[in-house]
Amino acid sequence: MRSKLVFILLLPLFCSAQSHFSFAVVKYSGGGDWYANPTAVANLAQFCRAELDIPMNVDYDYVELSSQDIFNYPMLFLTGHGNIVLSEAEKKNLNTYLRSGGFIHIDDNYGLDEYIRPEITSALDGAIFEELAADHPIFSTPYSFPRGLPKIHEHEGKPPQAFALYLKGRMVCLYTYESDLNDGWEDPEVHNDPESLHMDALRMGANIVSYVFNGQ
Repeated sequence: MRSKLVFILLLPLFCSAQSHFSFAVVKYSGGGDWYANPTAVANLAQFCRAELDIPMNVDYDYVELSSQDIFNYPMLFLTGHGNIVLSEAEKKNLNTYLRSGGFIHIDDNYGLDEYIRPEITSALDGAIFEELAADHPIFSTPYSFPRGLPKIHEHEGKPPQAFALYLKGRMVCLYTYESDLNDGWEDPEVHNDPESLHMDALRMGANIVSYVFNGQ
C-alpha cells in the first residue's frame, strides 16, 4: 500500500520524467449507468496526449471504490444518469485514497445530482461542496473559459456549475453539473455535436487533467 500512495503523491514528478498514467472509471451500485459514454475518456486522453503532451494512456480501466486497485490511479472519473449507492467500505476506501493524494472528477450526465452529493459528502466526513467562480485557475490553463464551465448539452435551462471539495487546502473532488462534459468528449457523431462544442468539452477536460497533473 505504501508504495502506491507514494506513487500518487509524487505523480507530477514521476510522470514528467518517464512514464504514463491512466484514468480509471468508477463502477458503482444503485442502478445508475456507470458505463455511460464509453468513448469519452479515451478521446480526452488522446486529446491531452496530442495537444498538451501529457503522458496519458488512451486505454482505461473500470474499478470499484472498495478495491485497492484505485490506489494505482492518480485520477478517477465517475459519471451516470441515475442512482448511486456507496457502501461504508467504499466510502472509507475513497476517503483514504483522496487523503493520500488521489483525485476524482464526477460529471453529472443528468439525473445523478440528487444521489451523488450526499454520498460523496458522507464519504468525506461531511465536507461541503464549494462552487468555483469563473476566475478559478482551472478555467484558465491551458485553455481560457472566462465564463467558467462550458455548457455542452441542454436539459432544464440551468446554468453549468462546477463544485469542489477540499482537504487541507487541496482540491480532491471536482463535480461538474448541468454541463455534460463527457457527452462532449464522446465521438461527435454519438450526439451529433458541432465541432465547437466537442472542442470546448475536450479543452475543459484537458484543463482538469492539467490541473491535477501539474499538482494544482
